[in-house]
Amino acid sequence: RGIHTIPFQLNASDDRGIDIVRGPILSFASTRTIFKKGFKLVILDEADAMTQDAQNALRRVIEKFTENTRFCLICNYLSKIIPALQSRCTRFRFGPLTPELMVPRLQHVIQEEGVDVSEDGMKALVTLSSGDMRRALNILQSTSMAFGKVTEENVYTCTGHPLKSDIANILDWMLNQDFSTAYRKIMELKTLKGLALQDILTEIHVFVHRVDFPPSIRIQLLIKLADIEYRLAAGTSEKIQLSSLIAAFQVTRDLVVAEA
Repeated sequence: RGIHTIPFQLNASDDRGIDIVRGPILSFASTRTIFKKGFKLVILDEADAMTQDAQNALRRVIEKFTENTRFCLICNYLSKIIPALQSRCTRFRFGPLTPELMVPRLQHVIQEEGVDVSEDGMKALVTLSSGDMRRALNILQSTSMAFGKVTEENVYTCTGHPLKSDIANILDWMLNQDFSTAYRKIMELKTLKGLALQDILTEIHVFVHRVDFPPSIRIQLLIKLADIEYRLAAGTSEKIQLSSLIAAFQVTRDLVVAEA
């Protein structure tokens, strides 16, 4: 109360180099507020995109004008902010939202917009958004516009995410069919539904932790999945990596049978 701030905000669309620190930011911070009342507030959104030189220049500006200016740096990756700046700031970490916080807000938007959402559709929205409210609202809007009714199947289809039933089928084929049959069926499903192997791999990883594999076999399988994920990130052929995934599960199946 009684403190008046004049905000100065920069985000990712602005220049990130040293000139912006020496120019507009320095000019804004160096001039005192009228009659010395209150503080000026500089908000730097997505500050982790700033160059090292710009961050070092900013350190000096923060030190010099701390009497009348306060700085707020917003970033996604703390590791990209130089230690000299980190030591001059108080850090606040904001984690993903819990379902208890997301659901009431989603229900408010659904009611205001008159969207038809089923109970399983709501669960799918919360699951796929992983605590990101903006992503949840985007999925809600996209699904509603594309299908009219927001159900679990429609949400998964709209986002290109594999359905639980699809993952169950893929696992069944990998563990119970021969290699050629499993490869052919999975390729047909991928093509039909436009699934990415990365998404399939992520869902299968959850399954591996739930199934009661012997510890030594589970460890080997998880290492194989990690290798495949790394190779996919490097831009390798999905067909070859799918072959590797099926092979890993078939080797696991044979080991389980042999151990039994």
